[in-house]
Amino acid sequence: MAKSKKQEHVWLECKECGDRNYRTEVNVQGGTPKLELKKFCKRQRKRTVHKIRRK
Repeated sequence: MAKSKKQEHVWLECKECGDRNYRTEVNVQGGTPKLELKKFCKRQRKRTVHKIRRK
């Protein structure tokens, strides 16, 4: 019997330009977290806020 997945792959999308720059795993066992991180955006060439988006 297969185990249920507790990790899920999600994309981090830039709030300013809309590019999906990073892919990461999040723990979805207790519900999907509302995650916002400041990451580097290649198009903007600066650190911007990135939010979780599913593909």
